[in-house]
Amino acid sequence: MSISIKNLNKSYDDLKVYKDFNIKFEKNKINTLLGPSGCGKTTLINIIAGLSKYDSGHIEGLDFRNISYIFQEPRLIPWLSVYDNIDFVLKGQFEQKKRDQIIRSHLELVNLHEFKDYYPENLSGGMKQRVSIARAFSYPSNILLMDEPFKGLDMSLKQDIINSFIKLYEKQPKTIIYVTHHIDESLLLSDYIYILNNSPVEIIEKISIFEEKRERDLSKEYFLDLKEYISSKL
Repeated sequence: MSISIKNLNKSYDDLKVYKDFNIKFEKNKINTLLGPSGCGKTTLINIIAGLSKYDSGHIEGLDFRNISYIFQEPRLIPWLSVYDNIDFVLKGQFEQKKRDQIIRSHLELVNLHEFKDYYPENLSGGMKQRVSIARAFSYPSNILLMDEPFKGLDMSLKQDIINSFIKLYEKQPKTIIYVTHHIDESLLLSDYIYILNNSPVEIIEKISIFEEKRERDLSKEYFLDLKEYISSKL
């Protein structure tokens, strides 16, 4: 089922962030919220995750027990190894043998199986984020929320992590709601891009990406033209 938000209202004191806001996220697709920093993108996914309250409105097609979340920072448990950080969210979901299979396969997909006994303090920032991505896909959820998970990474490292993410997504599709203010990132990953403005938030346009391949070449004319078009809307 897709996720629909209808007539959402949310204010911070006198600041009206959302006013009668409506949006529909497509099932098992990568739905990207693209807009300037501070426009309310993170507020929206925190509402969807149940981390923030809203004043009024309706959210349909959502089960709060069925959500994974990748934050801007990795948020790994420092006293647990890479393996145990993932095992922590799987306990109560599967027996040990099944958990071991899941952890092994997901760490292999992000090229980190040989680091399974390492602790977060011994990992680079990019490796920590790959563990976070593997953990999010390991959990048996149908919905994945991503709040600028590639922020602050240089382009080569960002591309490496995006490639790891794509491998996991192709193996295990989920309904993904992805927040960013970077046009290139949105073009690399998205099936649908929702261009937002603010005060209060409105959808300027919903763009469908007509590119089936996940490994995308942003130097192609199609993407260059699309980037220019999106830039003109922001």
